[in-house]
Amino acid sequence: MQKRGLFLVLLFLAVVASVLVCTAIGPAGTPFLGLAGDETSSIILFSVRLPRVIAALLVGAGLAAAGVVMQGLFRNSMADPYLLGTSSGGALGAAIAIVFLAGAFHWVLAFAGCIAATFLVYGISRKGGRIPVEQLLLTGIAVSMFLSAILSFLMYTAGKSLHQIFLWLMGGFWSTSWNDVWIGLLIVPASLSLLLFSRELNIFAFGEEDAFHLGVDIEFLKKALLLVSSFITGLAVAIAGSIGFIGLITPHLMRLVIGPDHRVLLPASMMAGGILLLFSDTLARTAGNEIPVGVVTAFFGAPFFILLLKRRYRQ
Repeated sequence: MQKRGLFLVLLFLAVVASVLVCTAIGPAGTPFLGLAGDETSSIILFSVRLPRVIAALLVGAGLAAAGVVMQGLFRNSMADPYLLGTSSGGALGAAIAIVFLAGAFHWVLAFAGCIAATFLVYGISRKGGRIPVEQLLLTGIAVSMFLSAILSFLMYTAGKSLHQIFLWLMGGFWSTSWNDVWIGLLIVPASLSLLLFSRELNIFAFGEEDAFHLGVDIEFLKKALLLVSSFITGLAVAIAGSIGFIGLITPHLMRLVIGPDHRVLLPASMMAGGILLLFSDTLARTAGNEIPVGVVTAFFGAPFFILLLKRRYRQ
């Protein structure tokens, strides 16, 4: 346990170092030193880069936390926060705002879309007060496909708004401001609240029947985890659009490093997910013409997913 505690401390120090390094890096080449009397440098650092850096850190941490929960709930290391149609609902909400409201309140509708999609899946999956995990998964896939079909129709009729919708779907922090950071700060207490369910998640790994006999309220656990993880994912999507693979890769890697104990796995994944998305966004904004960060995460995440599939196939 001492080694795990030391690992968490090192991860925290890595988070602090990553924030300093990524804030100092940028196409304008503005360093931390020599800021005195340089108003332009101050604006670049504290009004442009720093809120973007913090937002990327928060979104990455939130997606990783939701990924831990989804993988624990479905007992499947290939589950991720977007499994229940959450991302499709958020993308549809943002597209509606872009097409019909000229982009106004897009983050509000994106968040509302995430929550609505999750509750729709929950309502359809519910059977007499129970939520079968398999039914939840299949319903999530079906609802996601249906919402994606509506989104495709909107994109087909979007006209000049099509480019803006595409950018949203690829994910990014182009227009991030301090307002987004204040919203994103809600991710921290929501993610940390999941630690309250660490013991239950550890027991749940043995299966629903064993968890029930060990005193775990199975249905309450499912509802609570779905609600909190959907709230976190909704905030992340509302701030940055659809960014894949963070919630898939990070929990899996941390599980390999420190084991499956959710008391340690959850905070470790949050910090590692924040670091991963932070450096992905730094790479995206410094690679010549800025590219969507979702492209960067997919570039590294897709091969990882394929390797994970091959490993499971061999097992």
